[in-house]
Amino acid sequence: MNPIESVGYRINAFKNEGKRMFTSSSFQSHSLVLLHILSRIDNTIPVYFINTGYHFAETLLFRDDVAASFGLNVIDLKPDVPKFMQRDSEGRLLFASDPDHCCYLNKTQPMDGILRSHDVWINGVRADQSSVRASMQEIQPSLHGTVRYHPMLSWTSKMIWEYRKEHKLPTHPLEEKGYISIGCEPCTRRINPAMQEREARWYGLKKVECGLHTDLIVK
Repeated sequence: MNPIESVGYRINAFKNEGKRMFTSSSFQSHSLVLLHILSRIDNTIPVYFINTGYHFAETLLFRDDVAASFGLNVIDLKPDVPKFMQRDSEGRLLFASDPDHCCYLNKTQPMDGILRSHDVWINGVRADQSSVRASMQEIQPSLHGTVRYHPMLSWTSKMIWEYRKEHKLPTHPLEEKGYISIGCEPCTRRINPAMQEREARWYGLKKVECGLHTDLIVK
């Protein structure tokens, strides 16, 4: 069974149970495999893009190009708390002084609201990305009675690259400049050969996750 058929089997099972599904994407190059698979199965499944207001301009343009090319229903998800209120007692924006709370306001809190109106979160995490993700299961409970479906969990970076090559998927424009794991601009740096993929995020901090895959999961 090829990847599209395998994921399609599970998606159809959820449909037959009347489950309300959605997916989310950061629109990095390696994120496109799941989006491409879903576009071949059902391109009406909502794709939430967490628009923190801190993304690289290249990411926003890439998102729009991919959405048009794949025929996706992409929905911008924005934080409830405006940026002028996202400051510490000294007036510094939270990404500079409290990145955990910044991630909570801009990512975790908005996604929590989406979970309340859906049953299944189709999520593209891979076990080879971090120890946190390596401990996950393919089907795992989330909050508010929902479940997370991780169809890419057992995929490796090599498998992702091979699928991208086979299907001629586009590449994020910052990848050729040395960016591999691309998130918000203030918290993303170029990767060097000694670093693992996720180490390019929140460099120098004891932080590898934003909360989407820790706070919004039932272990």
